[in-house]
Amino acid sequence: MPVTSQLFRSIPRGKFWGSSLFPSQRQKLSCPSSHQHTSSWPLQAWPTAIPTRDYRRTPGMHSYNLSPPQVNSILKANEYSFKVPEFDGKNVSTVKGFDSNQLPANAPIEDRRSAATCLQTRGMLLGVFDGHAGCACAQALSERLFYYIAMSLMPHEMLCELESAVEAGRPLSPILQWHKHPNDYFTREAQTLYFNSLRTYWQELIDLSSPGESLGPREALLTAFKRLDNDLSLEAQVGDANSFLHYWVLRVAFSGATACVAHIDGNDLYVANTGDGRAVLGVQEEDGSFSAHTLSNDHNAQNESEVARIQAEHPPSERKTVVRQDRLLGLLMPFRAFGDVKFKWSIDLQRAVLESGPDQLHENEHTKFIPPNYHTPPYLTAEPEITHHRLRPQDSFLVLGTDGLWETLHRQEVVRIVGEYLTGVHQRQPLTVGGYHVTLGQMHGLLAERKARASLAFQDQNAATHLIRHAVGNNEFGAIDHETLSKMLSLPEELARMYRDDITIIITQFNPHVIGHQRQGEKC
Repeated sequence: MPVTSQLFRSIPRGKFWGSSLFPSQRQKLSCPSSHQHTSSWPLQAWPTAIPTRDYRRTPGMHSYNLSPPQVNSILKANEYSFKVPEFDGKNVSTVKGFDSNQLPANAPIEDRRSAATCLQTRGMLLGVFDGHAGCACAQALSERLFYYIAMSLMPHEMLCELESAVEAGRPLSPILQWHKHPNDYFTREAQTLYFNSLRTYWQELIDLSSPGESLGPREALLTAFKRLDNDLSLEAQVGDANSFLHYWVLRVAFSGATACVAHIDGNDLYVANTGDGRAVLGVQEEDGSFSAHTLSNDHNAQNESEVARIQAEHPPSERKTVVRQDRLLGLLMPFRAFGDVKFKWSIDLQRAVLESGPDQLHENEHTKFIPPNYHTPPYLTAEPEITHHRLRPQDSFLVLGTDGLWETLHRQEVVRIVGEYLTGVHQRQPLTVGGYHVTLGQMHGLLAERKARASLAFQDQNAATHLIRHAVGNNEFGAIDHETLSKMLSLPEELARMYRDDITIIITQFNPHVIGHQRQGEKC
């Protein structure tokens, strides 16, 4: 079997201002067909797989009344859970396991997710990827980024062994064990291309390191993010003799995606964030309540330091144009992202690549425009902001979510909902009704509803599903309302994106006993 087969057996509401500028974008950038997979993947098996938006009641809005089983079927369609195996009745990992789920608004969904165990360190990698202008870039990240991180973490000797095995045509040792849902895709046709780019990367790592050397987690994450984005750009410029691959690499490069990735190894938690995904830690206080500790910063116009960074990277004459209407060059919401070469390449390079590209690309509205006031590119970077946190016994769980989650729920509310779900303890906070005038009868009804909600809290077996139910179905009083949930889930494709974004969530639960034991060992 060829080496590449061994390695890759195993694909104002939007990110852009005015989604109507690109009316056929979603159809023309839909992902390629995929194929069904088994449960876990070594390096030699690239995952084989098969193919604040509040609800407002609009008069005359088309909707259907879904039954509770129908609602549950929609919410549970993409849920996935993984539990770290125990040895001799003991869990030796600081991670108990994780729950993940996705709820589409776009068709096809533009979010992606990935989770894998890094076999040489036993550390865990988890990531959520939010695509825009199509799903292609997010798809590529979900397949490739963890391999780049794994290579960056490898010591010099292991990289040399890997290169020797490839040169000799020997079987390759597994690097990643993937944890994939059957609906998670991979791009079979690009496996050789991906392998060649990855091999070039590890060869350069060998040349730049000496025996006994390896990158630390922070530098490894930083290097992997930047190198993969560089490879996405280079592959698009070089093209491919295969017309499908040529079209695919251009789709990946001209679309874009944000990435929020966590690497957990022992008590060390690193978060690498590029864009507006978010990582929030749920901390259990002494009184049993939960508080939110944010481990990432949003890279958008609401982050003053990001605005200042971008303005400082361009001449003073562009100070008023580089960020307009809270968007990069008046168009792009996230200020950091993979792909999006329309904001990175020179105008001459863009034209040259498009002129030599396949005819299908010219039908894509996104490739036809040059951003206004485009004078000193690049305007966009994929460089991540990296946060390190030493886990403590009171650190209960980590929530990774695309911005579709954080637009609907405040981070403290997210942590409260997840904490109550995981512990079964419901904090009886004062009942609030905002600015609404309610009668005594209505107040009685709200109290009865809250009591019923507590008894139904565990109808979900997946914490991410439970959180999505709240994000989509909460009414004005903060309670899950079946009618609201039903209407939000039955919105036609052309309306769904107007009311909410794609939502992707990974909730990782920690093992406080193992964390405490390891911290004690460090003190001895």
